[in-house]
Amino acid sequence: MPITNQQVAGHAFLRQMYDDLHFPDHVVDRGKAILLRLCERIEAERPSDLESLYALTQAATEEFNLLDSEFMAAGSEIETVAREWICDEFCFVASAYEFTEADAEELTAGRDW
Repeated sequence: MPITNQQVAGHAFLRQMYDDLHFPDHVVDRGKAILLRLCERIEAERPSDLESLYALTQAATEEFNLLDSEFMAAGSEIETVAREWICDEFCFVASAYEFTEADAEELTAGRDW
């Protein structure tokens, strides 16, 4: 399903991670795919409130939890700076879909990275 939100469609997800050689592109690609699937789910399911949005972002957060082991296997990890960048992307997604009241911590509350 193609993304219809133009703000999202034109966004370079995880750009900072691609720019940093510490993070292997093939693993960052998987993180980008997680974020794009999140956007697709938001467009398909059209959550009507923050609770519904948080359910979707929690599923994406769990995927990032699993992805952390792939970063480690590639000699990297989701560390402090990467954590901030990923959380910023979750905030961007919430804002792009007009959930401007979303709490940054709640968007990724289940993270273990």
